[in-house]
Amino acid sequence: MITDPYFYAVAIPAVFLMGLAKGGFLGSLGGFSVPIMALAISPVEAAAIMLPILIVMDLIGVYAYRREFDPVNLRILLPAAVIGVGIGWATAAIVTESHVRLIVGVVGLVFSLDYWIKLHRRTESAKGPNVLKGSFWGVVAGFTSFVSHAGSAPFQVYMLPQRLPNAVFVATSVMFFTTVNLVKVIPYAALGQFSLANMSTMAVLLPLAPIATLIGVWLTRRIPQEPFYRIAYACLLLISLKLIWDAVSALL
Repeated sequence: MITDPYFYAVAIPAVFLMGLAKGGFLGSLGGFSVPIMALAISPVEAAAIMLPILIVMDLIGVYAYRREFDPVNLRILLPAAVIGVGIGWATAAIVTESHVRLIVGVVGLVFSLDYWIKLHRRTESAKGPNVLKGSFWGVVAGFTSFVSHAGSAPFQVYMLPQRLPNAVFVATSVMFFTTVNLVKVIPYAALGQFSLANMSTMAVLLPLAPIATLIGVWLTRRIPQEPFYRIAYACLLLISLKLIWDAVSALL
């Protein structure tokens, strides 16, 4: 088990942020968890420690939002995401995390800037589900989620333009990532990421999961829709800049 106090100084806030995001509050914040933990340990080790915690948070979210998700979008996204996870597994020894972070960061940056520019020009009408777009972004979300739990930005690129009610958007996100994270268990185990040290460390952090997730659920149901989307896009912008900075720094 990891005993370094510095690790827990960064890991506890990271897990709490992820719990708030899994509860639906500022969902993009969850993307900071692995980068924050990577300040103290390797990103691969951080991702392995986070996966079981994510699954516990997911299950709490499933119960909280079990009646509000959008089945049409899930039928489009999930098969594609499973393919994305498979691609991540098959290319685990080839594609570096820095490259993936750079791709995700650029996509999120362009998308979030596009939102803010359009917001000041006109009110954009809501878009409906789209099989072609949903399948593409589903594959991307599955792949990036497998590599570094960074599937939030691709998911939002597809989902946010639909401007669904808060609870429906969050519920669909919860159902999507619950399924994706459960699918990831087998390849993660096959790659040997569930070591005794990692799982012991995960057990220490696990009690934070239900507390933070339930707080996130409570906050989500009390935030009006328009501010919710503006905050979500703002967080997506910050996360994208962070991912780009980390990737470029590592590659250089």
